[in-house]
Amino acid sequence: MPVRSFKDLRVRAVNHGPVRLAVAGGNDEEVMESVVEALSTGLVSIAHITGEASRILGRVPAPLLGLIVCIESGDASDCASKAVAIVRAGGADVLMKGHVDSTSYLRSIVSRDTGIRRAPLLSNITVAEMPSWPKLIAATDNGIVPAPTLEQKRQIILNVRDLYRGLGIDNVKVAVVTATEKISDALPATVDAAALTEESRAGKLPGFTVDGPFGYDVAVSKHAARTKGLDASLVAGDVDLLLFPTIDAANAVAKAWKFHGNADTGSVVLGAKVPVMLNSRSDDAKRRINGLLLAVAMKAGSIRDVSVDLQ
Repeated sequence: MPVRSFKDLRVRAVNHGPVRLAVAGGNDEEVMESVVEALSTGLVSIAHITGEASRILGRVPAPLLGLIVCIESGDASDCASKAVAIVRAGGADVLMKGHVDSTSYLRSIVSRDTGIRRAPLLSNITVAEMPSWPKLIAATDNGIVPAPTLEQKRQIILNVRDLYRGLGIDNVKVAVVTATEKISDALPATVDAAALTEESRAGKLPGFTVDGPFGYDVAVSKHAARTKGLDASLVAGDVDLLLFPTIDAANAVAKAWKFHGNADTGSVVLGAKVPVMLNSRSDDAKRRINGLLLAVAMKAGSIRDVSVDLQ
């Protein structure tokens, strides 16, 4: 049964069992608050944390100290590379961005020699639960790829497969969002949208129903789709995932959900060997936990995929 809220997702995550966590830079109160909560609630069995051991351990309740492994580290680059090394060595199932800058963090992940990239492209997704929408809705790519090409958009869609399997959704409804529903060479995003839609209809994107180009209104409103004569679409007004033409559009919409839509959100990076958390500096501990819940779902979806392939 599909997960429709973060509350449901937490129940499912607990049932999946705890994960081992690597944290890049633990010298931050919000980061450690989320780590302590994850350990206390059984989402995480052990946390490997890079940074200043004295500052990290000082924020951990005594009963949990045995579940923390500190790796003394220096600057952001050192913190990130040592956390990635733990994952690469098989010591952690999920990587969390702590008190390090995104550039150092991502550079360590994609390093040819010491990184953990699996897919040709890393991409970011933010999943939201809002009072105005009956199920989870997501925006991509809102954190990594500035202006994705057609090939990159295709990979961004493929990257979400494990996550949605973990959320109990085998057919993901993807709306390719543009400024208009009319295909025009003057708006290359509409041409890309049409190409992805044709690929989906031809069965070249199994597990996805992709449609577009759609304005945001058509993607999220059956009334708007009906008004524009697009109500035959299986995606319009019932979307799971919004694929945006630029990082600017996706990032703005995801933040509007948070600040104007009263949304509960979580974010995760896709395309690495393990789920990767890339939180905004404005995200509180709750949103970090939501990101961890998505990471657990993604891991479970990956395991499920392997079990299916072995049958």
